[in-house]
Amino acid sequence: MTSIFSMTLSIFLISSIFFHFSTALGGGVGGWKPLNNVNDPDVVMIGKFAVNEHNKEAGTKLEFQSIAKGETQVVAGTNYRLVINAKDGGYVRKYLAVVWDKPWEKFKKLTSFKEM
Repeated sequence: MTSIFSMTLSIFLISSIFFHFSTALGGGVGGWKPLNNVNDPDVVMIGKFAVNEHNKEAGTKLEFQSIAKGETQVVAGTNYRLVINAKDGGYVRKYLAVVWDKPWEKFKKLTSFKEM
């Protein structure tokens, strides 16, 4: 019985050590990572999608301008958290949007959109 307990404890300790090293090196599961290129066409497409979906849901007429910064999070697909510059009437305002994307299923969903 002691042998099984020792083996289980050893496996648990080794797994914990690898998890902590992975997290320290930026490989933590579900962690947000900065986007290197906010002008990447795929990222811009996600930003435009966010503004268009918000316009449909809220009945607004925001105009996408650019992405100021962004992060991604690997989930069952990818979450994009973007700071978007959008024109509201004559003023450019900043909005924080989160979009869940699963391109292999042709699925995108705006999960959050708010003015900053």
